[in-house]
Amino acid sequence: MAANTILLDFSVEPGAVKNDNQMQVVATNIENVLKDYLTSLKQVHGLPFQGGLLRLYTADPGVTVFIRVYANGLITINMEYFKGDKDNPLLTFELSKVLEQKLQVQLASFRSKMFPPIKRGGQLDVYLSSSDERLLEYDIDKVLFEEISPYQKVQIVHSKSLGNILVLDDLQNIGESDLIYTETLMARKIENYKDKEIVILGGGDGALLYELLKEKPKEVIMLEIDEVVMKACAKYMRSICGDVLDKYDGPNYKIIVGDCMKSLEEFMKEGRKFDYIFGDLTDVPISQKHSGQLWTFYQKVLQMCFKLLRHGGKFMTHVNGICSSESVDMFKSQLDNIEPPVKFTTSKAFVPSFMEDWIFCQVFFDENKKE
Repeated sequence: MAANTILLDFSVEPGAVKNDNQMQVVATNIENVLKDYLTSLKQVHGLPFQGGLLRLYTADPGVTVFIRVYANGLITINMEYFKGDKDNPLLTFELSKVLEQKLQVQLASFRSKMFPPIKRGGQLDVYLSSSDERLLEYDIDKVLFEEISPYQKVQIVHSKSLGNILVLDDLQNIGESDLIYTETLMARKIENYKDKEIVILGGGDGALLYELLKEKPKEVIMLEIDEVVMKACAKYMRSICGDVLDKYDGPNYKIIVGDCMKSLEEFMKEGRKFDYIFGDLTDVPISQKHSGQLWTFYQKVLQMCFKLLRHGGKFMTHVNGICSSESVDMFKSQLDNIEPPVKFTTSKAFVPSFMEDWIFCQVFFDENKKE
């Protein structure tokens, strides 16, 4: 059960709506077509605004309709109604398509578009966003886990096509369909992890740890602050993490629960060095400049990691979606400030649960500019 919003757009020649009288005629023509299907349609408000006209209607059962006519020829119709357990027989998707066709003819519109219903306020939230803030609709049919941890909202939802998905603060994090994400992050078959010492920053879903252990490293240390994430994934995401989250240490791995910065500082005091450090924390921030709490955190992480890497070692990280090009470029520019100097390569993969290509970065010391 949810409030459904149907959006229809039309474009007419600007000359057909160049004054208020013409706009009123257009709105009335739309009203007459709608009344064929919403017989109780009644106008409750109407007013001109700069460059256009607005009308508000109501109809039984509980339908609201907004008609807006713009002076540039754009016409928008927004219809909202509550859809219960049974379909509202007045406003089905099929009927909306019929309305679009009839209104296109009535308005002599040279362009029209009807969007599938947007469902709001239901028990299931089926909408997430892309990295560049486009609306994505998922076939989510149940919520398996939901808890507000001290750090974030943690959910595991089930998608009919993608399997279980970890969602953190309403952002898709990893799904059972996303082995390609982990394999691209670790550059599988390109990098050799056998007998290597590795640190994972974050990685609470356990997928990266699980896949790295298959490569027979000497030791992997995972630094994760949110135990709620790990416990949820250990129960509901076992297809991607196996049993590595069941206990926090094993023959060649250790999970440290806490702030990764504190652990990195301890490693520096101990004089430890590592072959690989993985940044599996938050995505690179989307902003217009290198400022703000997230960028400050990210810059500090980068500086510390390269003090802990052996020469020949690498910092491996996910960056952001390929459409968030400014964010990706800003991350690359941050690498220019690392001392000693570094170089980098990038890779990309289409991640099913993200519904977009994702950028990954492999950063290493510039051997031509050693200290």
